[in-house]
Order: sequence, then C-alpha cells, then structure tokens
Amino acid sequence: MPGLARRRPGFVWLLALVLVPVLLTALVIALGGTEQTAADPTSSPSTGAATVTAEEGPAGTPTAVPSAPPTVAPFELSRTDEAITVHAVVRDQETKDKLVAEVQALLTEGTDFTDQISIDEKTALPNPTALSALLHALSTATGEAAIKYDGDKVTLSGKVADQATKATAARAAAAAVPGAVVANELQIPAVPKPPVSEACQTFEARLARFNAENKLVFLSGTDTLNDASRPSVTKVAKLLLSCAGFDVEVSGHTDNLGNPATSLPLSQQRADAVKTALVKLGVPAGRITSRGYGETRPIASNSTSTGRIANRRVEIRVL
Repeated sequence: MPGLARRRPGFVWLLALVLVPVLLTALVIALGGTEQTAADPTSSPSTGAATVTAEEGPAGTPTAVPSAPPTVAPFELSRTDEAITVHAVVRDQETKDKLVAEVQALLTEGTDFTDQISIDEKTALPNPTALSALLHALSTATGEAAIKYDGDKVTLSGKVADQATKATAARAAAAAVPGAVVANELQIPAVPKPPVSEACQTFEARLARFNAENKLVFLSGTDTLNDASRPSVTKVAKLLLSCAGFDVEVSGHTDNLGNPATSLPLSQQRADAVKTALVKLGVPAGRITSRGYGETRPIASNSTSTGRIANRRVEIRVL
C-alpha cells in the first residue's frame, strides 16, 4: 500500500492531460455554434451562407414581392383633311394587319395613311379592338383631331359630329388603357339658330296691343260673337300667321248672370268657337289651346250692363 500512495500524483497528472483537451474542444464547438446562430439565424447549417427568400411584413411574416406591371406603350391616332396617322404598338402581325385594313377602309379620296404601327407583345395595348372604335370616332371628325396616350392620360381633341360620337370615343379610350385618366376635350359644332324675323321679335308686343284695342265679345248666354267682334278674329289670325314661333291660349270668360254650373262650359264653348274660326283662317290647330274659365276672371264690374258685356269675352295670350 505504501507503494500505491507514492504513485497516485503521477496518475492524476496523466488523467488531467487526457481530459483537459477533450473539454476544451467541446467548449469551442459549443461556443462556435452559439455564435453562428446568434450572428445569422437564417444561415444554412452546411454552408453558413444566408438565403433570403422573401421580404418580411410588419409582423415578421414573409410576404411576396410584387412584380412590376407591364408598361403600355404610348400611342397616338390623328387625322387631318390630308392624312390619318396611327402610332401604336400591337401584340402580333395579325393584329397589325387587321388594324391597317380598318384604316384603309376609312380613307377617303385624297387622304393618305401614315403607318407607324410596331409589334411588341410586352408593351402592346391590352385591348386592340378599342383602337378600332377610336378610329371610327376620328373618321367623323372635321378638320384636325387626335387621340393620344402619353403613358398616364388619354387625351381626345378636335371636333366630332355629335354628342353620341363624343361619348363613344371616351368609352373606347377608357377601354384601350384600363385605369388611365381620360381627358375628353372633343368639341361638338354648335347648331346655328335661325335668325329671328322682325315679325317674331315684335309678336308679343303686337298681341298685347291687339288685346287692348280689339274685343272678342259674345251675345249673352251664347257662344256667338257679336257683329262688332267678327273683324277682330280676322286681325288676330293675320297676326298669328305673321310668326309661327309662338303658341297661344284662347281663354273664354262669362259674366255672373248665369248659373255658375253652366258658366264654365259656356266659357269653354266660347274659346272653342274662336279657335275654330282661327283654324278656318289658316292658323294651325296645334298652335292653339282653348280653355274656359267661367266667371272667375272678370275685367269689369258685373253690377252694370257695360261691365257684364266686357266680361263676356275671349282673350288670347302667348303660352
């Protein structure tokens, strides 16, 4: 036993020499793995290279990166009295041939076609049929007209035949480049108003003077004009025939001597009688409206004979 005790220190040193390198190696490996993980959590275990597959969203979740939408090439269609010009990009030769044929069908004698149509599938118009509608809208234009897309806005300018053509062109422009701003500056020629004759300029004043100076008075209880009023019907017929631009109302009235229940129909009969007389003298029936008002609109007192005669009347006014 004393010999074993003397050999124990050497054994301890030998054991330390074996275990210390092993422990150090394990520690280095552990520290190296931790450092790699902390420095690059996305690194590959085999290569240590980072591989980014997607952008991270606000919550740290991967989101797809959107690809840029294809760009539609600018285009312009224009016409003058001498030429139609088409500057556009289409997707294939077949589309171009069809467009060229449509332009040629719209050409008139003495009008040339300037072909600036190219082919590029990536930047071609998404709806080439819209170009056909735009061409037909231009074919109705007068003078210079154009439809131009600058990459942001489609502008239509010039003069076209009518409002329907203007609206059709705007819809076609919107269909040609969906989402683009459409500035519809097409103009519609103003329709000139016919000149107003002097007779029509003075018609209302002359009719007012007629009513003040002439009376259409009826016999009591009848729809028969008295003798003094008959020439006035001829006068007012001539006045109406001097200007066809005005429609009139013939209004019938009564005094208060009759039964109110019969006054209204009697006043209507008086108005109808004057209308019939005017139509016989050549005034179109469609220009005349006859209406009875009974005793509701007196112009004089019904307490006197003179006043009652004045109230048994027909008046004519502009509608």
